[in-house]
Parts: sequence; structure tokens; C-alpha cells
Amino acid sequence: MLDKQLKQTIQQAYSTFLNNRGLKSRYGQKLMIAEVAKTLGAITANSEGERTGGQHICVTEAGTGTGKTMAYLLASVPIAQQRKKKVVVSTATVALQEQLILKDLPQLISDAGINLTYGLAKGRGRYFCISNAEKVLEQQNELGQIALYEDEVAQKLQASDIDEVKSLLSHYASGEWDGDRDSLKNTVPDAVWRLSTSDHMQCTNRRCSNFSICPFFKARQELDKWDLIVANHDLVLADLSLGGGAILSPPEDTIYVFDEGHHLGTKTTGHFSYSLRVKSSIRWMSKATRSLNKLLNDASDHIVLRNYIEKLANPFADMEIALKEVQLLLNQILEDKLQGPSDRYRFAQGMIPEPLQLSFHNFAQAAERVVLKFEQIVDLLKEGMDGELADLPLAICETWYPQMGVLLSRMQSMYWLAKSYAASDSTAGLPTARWIAKVDGIDGIDIECCSSPVSAAETLQEHLWKNCYGAVITSATLTALGRFDRLYADLGIPTDSPCNIFMSPFDFQNAAELHVPAMKTDPGNPDDHNEEISAMILPILQEGSASLVLFSSWRQMRYVLERMPASITADILVQGELAKHEILRQHRERIDASRPSIIFGLASFAEGVDLPGDYLKHVIITKLPFGVPDDPVEATYGEWLESQGRNPFQEWVIPMASMRLTQATGRLLRTESDSGKITLLDRRFITRRYGKQLLAALPPYRRNFS
Repeated sequence: MLDKQLKQTIQQAYSTFLNNRGLKSRYGQKLMIAEVAKTLGAITANSEGERTGGQHICVTEAGTGTGKTMAYLLASVPIAQQRKKKVVVSTATVALQEQLILKDLPQLISDAGINLTYGLAKGRGRYFCISNAEKVLEQQNELGQIALYEDEVAQKLQASDIDEVKSLLSHYASGEWDGDRDSLKNTVPDAVWRLSTSDHMQCTNRRCSNFSICPFFKARQELDKWDLIVANHDLVLADLSLGGGAILSPPEDTIYVFDEGHHLGTKTTGHFSYSLRVKSSIRWMSKATRSLNKLLNDASDHIVLRNYIEKLANPFADMEIALKEVQLLLNQILEDKLQGPSDRYRFAQGMIPEPLQLSFHNFAQAAERVVLKFEQIVDLLKEGMDGELADLPLAICETWYPQMGVLLSRMQSMYWLAKSYAASDSTAGLPTARWIAKVDGIDGIDIECCSSPVSAAETLQEHLWKNCYGAVITSATLTALGRFDRLYADLGIPTDSPCNIFMSPFDFQNAAELHVPAMKTDPGNPDDHNEEISAMILPILQEGSASLVLFSSWRQMRYVLERMPASITADILVQGELAKHEILRQHRERIDASRPSIIFGLASFAEGVDLPGDYLKHVIITKLPFGVPDDPVEATYGEWLESQGRNPFQEWVIPMASMRLTQATGRLLRTESDSGKITLLDRRFITRRYGKQLLAALPPYRRNFS
């Protein structure tokens, strides 16, 4: 139970916050503070602070306007401070991170009277690497060229690129810049930045001559001092994949708050997905062999290192033989199975044909031996940098350790994919989605093999829920059809974890109208439906001042756009033609100037877009947001549900569409004073049985169904 003193601390902080802000207590916010505090406060621990019992995960859906951010901060921070734990607030978008850092956390200190330190944690790839930048310039001077790994060809850097790297070094050395990419005044091209940053496989850590002035480690030292860390889901998952505590605080000493928690499942499956390009990998092995031969030439006197490198010859040869067998089999599969314009083939239920599975088994066996030898080489070079090997010069170790780290990282990725294709999924668990696709390579068409878990449940159970001290999962949209079942199954949340829905305070009935007009067509006939949409949208857009049109596909969006007259297209901002943040900036600028503005967007504009007041008066949804029918992960999961005698349409497709529709309609009302209209151009919403389920899950908008 939450002890009396802590309860009073939280209540007093909330009261102080309301008084200082001149606000009244919000019913949903007050309940959310109580529920989060009750769950986290009930966690029991031993004398070492290790969690020993109690429900430690709290799931809360809080509608727009509830004030959920301040609610979870007011509840979690005092508990974490009392128990000497850190709070990690993880988000899916930069916009929410900025809101936390620039608005919510300063208000928590100034208006609620809670004393804490905080900051934004970023991955290593957002920071400048002095050593890599110096090596780039050194190699340009000595060799005249450097390998750009992404293109896998040696390219001479342009003079302008070299000047960019020199400028970065100069700005950092002068103290004008802190080494954070996001604080640069001017944009640096991605290709240049990749040469000027590092990752955990290349970084030599304390052994680096620039360690004491390294931007990443200077930021990391600050992070260790903070009470609360703001991060994104990707960084949390990267930390967990390294065992936890490698980047952020250890899970057992952390209370995680996953805001925008509906993204956590997709982020997790994506993080633990693997891919391999066949021709690219064969070419890479030749390149890796050349690098190893150069290292052997530089360190020929070191017997152990020479032995490691020489022992790579056989498994490398076995890998190449197996991969060429794989290539022949994949070409045959694509020739036999691909029909129509598709360039992708999905293996039904994730099951790999036996001959291909055998070839990948041979490849994986050889790859495992190569990974082992690479790890031994990297460890040996690390020892050399520590001065533990008198017969291995420090300069050689410092030169080759980062390069071997890159090779090891690529080799591990190849091994993990091969291992997935060589394995058979357990019949007792969920399958793995596996598919192949034709892709453009640097020397023609390549074949990419992909593998992804269909659910994040097992991964999160093993790496997060089992180990963390406590967790809060929250979002404005967590339920599907008003239930948490899908979320619990997808994220592997313990079934006894408490869940709550805190309704938005908005007056939906009077503030917004949901209109489904009469139509002659439905999306079952896409060409006719798109034609009718084009005709219906035109007068709507001509009448409106601030509109957001959400399309189901690029094809549909382009089709409608091409049929708009010039008088309308001048007012349209189209996704893909500008960056999302620039579209939103220009849209606000036009509305501020009393000009009409229309946004044409896809799924990414159906969430995370905050356009309050006059910035958005009409949301037009062209089609119910069902998932892409041929998505390999969703299709594999659907097959598995069917094999279990279950209905994937009812259990997965409709709930996911419900969540997406709630998010899309939620773009309209962002504050209690907002008003406007939502138009849905899909009659299935009122003609099909599932339409009633979708309608029941939406807020109670005023209805206008023709």
C-alpha cells in the first residue's frame, strides 16, 4: 500500500500545481494519479531495493484533454525518489519529447514544487565521434578514398563533404557546438554524418584517446545524475537488447512510463527483425576477407591473431558455398511463386521449404564459427588497447578495433537471419513471419530475406516486464473496440495487471459531427470508389478553411490529387512532397494569414498531429483504416489464428481498424474549445455488421448518417 506520507506528498504536489496554474481539478486526471500511485506504491522490495512482489505494471488509457502527462509525472516521480529509483519516460515521437522537456517537466518543478533533475537521452548515433571524423580526414589525405559502408563501394568524398567534416571538428573544438546533431544550426547530410558518428561496435570507449572530450560520454555522465530520463521507445529497446543498463538505468532500478504506448508492440517487433541481401552479402564476404588480410599483414608477428584470422578461411568458404546455394533456391522460388506485379513472396505460416532451410542451416553453422572468430579478434584488439599485449602495437589495435567491430556487427546480423531461416517454429508458440523480396542493389536486382516476430509478447516478457521495478503504459488510444485484450496479448503484459480508461472531458456531442454521406460505391470497387471520392471531396474542400484528408494509400491520394482543379491544388500540402514538420508549419502559417489550407496525408498524419482551434476544422477519412492485406507480419499472424480455430478478422483486423479509426478522428478535437466535422467516405461503416462495433468504440460524436 502507498504509505500515508507519500500519499500526502503527491496530493500536496497536485494541489500546489492546480493553484499555481489557476486550474480546477480534472476528474480523469485525479483518478489517473490515484491509480498509477496505487499500483507503483504497492510494489514490495527487499532491503537491497529489489522488487519482490506486488502488481508492478499499470495500464491506463487517458482520452485527449485528461492531462495524462502531468498525472503520471505527479504519481511516479515522488515514489521513485522515495525508493531511490529512476523514472524513464519513453515516447514514440519527437514532439512529445519536446513537450516534456520544454513544458511539462519545468511546470512539475515550478508549479508542483517537486525538486528533480531531468534530461533527454539520445542514442550514440546522434552524437559526433571525434575519432571517426579524424580518421575520415586522415584516410582522405593518405588514401584519397574511404569506403562508405552503406553503398559498399569505395567512393572518393567530395571536397564539400570533407569541408563539412572539418567544420564539425572545428565547431566542436572551439566550444561553439556540443556534439549533438540536433543542436546544429545547419543540416548535415546523412552520408557525411554517418562518417562522423559511431555505434557500440566501433566505439573503443575508455580506450579511445578522445574519451575525455567525447560528446556521447559527456552526455552519458550527465544522464547518470538525472532523476528522470526522457527517451524514445527505440532507445529503450536498444538498451534492453544490450542487457539493460548499458545506455539507460538498469531495469531493476527503473520505473518506466511508456507514453504513446500503443506503438511499443510495433517498435519491439521491428527492433528484433532481421534481414539479409544475398548478392550484397556475397560481395561483403570478399570485402571482409580483404580487410582481414590487411590486418594480418599489419600484425603478422602476433601468433594468436594470425591463427584466428587463418582459421576464418574455411568457414568463410563454407558460407559462400551455402549462400550461393541459397541464391539458386531463392531465384527458383521467386520464378515459381511470384504472380502479377508483386516483388515479394511470403512463406505461409513462416515455414521455410526443406531444401532452403537446409542451405540456411549450413550457412548458419559456418556463420556461427565466423562470429566466434570475429569476437576473439575484437577481444584481442581490445586487450591490445589496454596495453596487455606487448607484441601487438597500440596503433594497430586502435586502427583495426573499430573496423573489426563493424565487420562483427554485420556478421552477427547475417547469422541471426540465417538462424531464423534454419529454425522451425515451436508448434506451442507464435510463428515468425518470413518473406523474400526483389530489391534494387548496386549491381542490379538483389534478393532480400526478411524475418520478424509476429508479436512482441515474448520479447517484452523476457527483457522488460520480468526485470523492471515498475511500469506505466499509457496513451489516448490503447483499447481496441473498448477492450484491452489485444494490447495485453500483443505486449505480453501480465494478465493480473490493472487497467483503466479515463474518459476525455470534451463535449463530443456538441463539439463535433460525424458525417457518413450517401454514396453509390464502396471500397470493394476501388476504381469506382476513388472516382466518387474525388467528386465528393471537391465541394467539401471548396467550402472549408482548414482540412485534413486521410487516404488509405499513395495510389488513392495521387488519384484524387490529379483530379483536383488548380484553384484547389494551390491550397493543398501533400505528404511526400515536404517533410511532415514542414507541412504542419506551412499549414499553420497559412491559417494565421487567414488563407485556406488543406493537408493530404496517409497513416502517419492520422496520429501525432496536433492542430488545435482554427488550425483544423474538418477531418475527411476516405476509407476505413483496415491494415494492408498483404503485410507479411499481419498475414502470418492471421494464418496462425486460423490454425488455432480462431477468427483473425474479428480478433485482429477489426480491433486494429477500430484503434486506427479512433486515432484518425481524434485529430479534430485537441482542446475543450475546439469544434468541427469528421466526414467518413466509406458506407461500410453503417452497412456492415462490424460498423456497429467500430461506432461503439468511438467518442459520442453527433451523428449525421445519410
